[in-house]
Amino acid sequence: MNQKLKEKILESVSAVLPITGIVLLISILLVPVELGTMVMFITGAVMLVVGMGFFQLGAEMSMTPLGEGIGVQISKTRHILVIFLLGFSMGTIITLSEPDLQVLAGQVPSIPNYTLIFTVAIGVGIFLALAIIRILFQINLSTILAVLYIALIGLSFLVPKSFLAVAFDSGGVTTGPMTVPFIMAMGVGLASVRGDTNASSDSFGLVALSSVGPILAVLILGCFYNPTQAAFTLSSVADVATTRDVIWEFLISTPPYIKEVFISLLPVAAVFLIFQLLTHRYQRRQIKRVLIGFAYTYIGLVLFLCGVSVGFAPVGSSLGHDIANANWRWLLIPIGMLIGYYIVKAEPAIQVLNHQVEGVTNGAVSAKSMNRCLSIGVSVSIGLSMLRILTGLSIHWIVIPGYLIALVLSRFVPKMFVGIAFDSGGVASGPMTTTFLLPLSIGACESIGGNIMTDAFGVVALVALTPLIAVQIMGILYQLKLKQAHKTAAQGMIPEEIIPEEIISLEDVDDILEFEED
Repeated sequence: MNQKLKEKILESVSAVLPITGIVLLISILLVPVELGTMVMFITGAVMLVVGMGFFQLGAEMSMTPLGEGIGVQISKTRHILVIFLLGFSMGTIITLSEPDLQVLAGQVPSIPNYTLIFTVAIGVGIFLALAIIRILFQINLSTILAVLYIALIGLSFLVPKSFLAVAFDSGGVTTGPMTVPFIMAMGVGLASVRGDTNASSDSFGLVALSSVGPILAVLILGCFYNPTQAAFTLSSVADVATTRDVIWEFLISTPPYIKEVFISLLPVAAVFLIFQLLTHRYQRRQIKRVLIGFAYTYIGLVLFLCGVSVGFAPVGSSLGHDIANANWRWLLIPIGMLIGYYIVKAEPAIQVLNHQVEGVTNGAVSAKSMNRCLSIGVSVSIGLSMLRILTGLSIHWIVIPGYLIALVLSRFVPKMFVGIAFDSGGVASGPMTTTFLLPLSIGACESIGGNIMTDAFGVVALVALTPLIAVQIMGILYQLKLKQAHKTAAQGMIPEEIIPEEIISLEDVDDILEFEED
């Protein structure tokens, strides 16, 4: 086996194992699950692990160099119209390729699927173009985000209540496994040409602005449509009796994903071929590597989506329904928080983001600290989602204070942490959220007899919200530790020279402060 692929699969095992263990414990201690259902779940977990390994390696080999190359090429022109059209085209094409968007579109009645898909794609295209212009002309990110989120909150009061949660969810599903590696790499490519001191900080923020676009676009669409109920049907667990039945169930379920992922990857592959013909940027060896990367990405996404949808989703909806149907339904909140803490580690795009953040910041923000921070944020968001299901609390009461807190924090943290925080919010809500947490929420909501459109939907939106606050709090802690280190140096207790001007990791700051104690 390819050594790099082996490493990626081992990383995936460590990410998926905890959530698998939690579901197994719940099925043993709280909600008995049939043996055939559990075998389906474990088989899905194995496919998820292998799929994540292939996807991460494929994205590293194909999406990253393509995104960086396009970013570098765009930065060479100063014609705003050309930049806008290129950014708009890339954003629209990559969004149309996003599998999660197809899932969301199929769940919303009263709006034709392609109307919703193209509305979201256009929203991403416009705001990705604006994000590129922001990087090239060094416009302050927190100011733009403040204006956009205030407009978003104001517009949210003008659309039907039944449409609100779907609109906020649309911002999360657009930044999934297809878009994140490409957009993140594009930001790195754009910033690399500038070469100034703020270039690294400004390389973040593309995903953040690309997440706002679809929310605003769908909110505007909500002024013309008014869906009253979700078309979502709970995934039924396949009736399996033998291992042959399990294998057969996955085999007959795979072809739709083979087709879906092929259609999703085709536009991106076309962009690569056109880009190469126009610029001749890549050598023959690089072209071969990118094409192999596309193949790995294709295999990985097929395995991942099939494993999650066939093995995970039915168990998620079943667990949610059975727990909510019991006398101890309030256990949904701590159980949801526990699942949320570990499930974020199994999101393929999260791992891409965390490693990219670690690389761009030279370890200033480690993948380990990002994982921990995002896990805490998502854990809180799932707890709030379960609380909404049990009480019928309006999403306005969580989203508006949450965004206001995030915007206020953005004025007090280092610029780099603002971009990373708002990017991580969009990335955290990926296929694991839409195919496991959403069915879990809908199963619980249906069992209680709540309104699925207003109470169950919105879980993706909350998963996208809490990391904004969690990562910025991490930035404030970093800033406080760094100030303490400088204060200690000013008192002559440690040499000023060992405290670099550039951003350094929290672990390094701790080492500097330990120098004082020694």
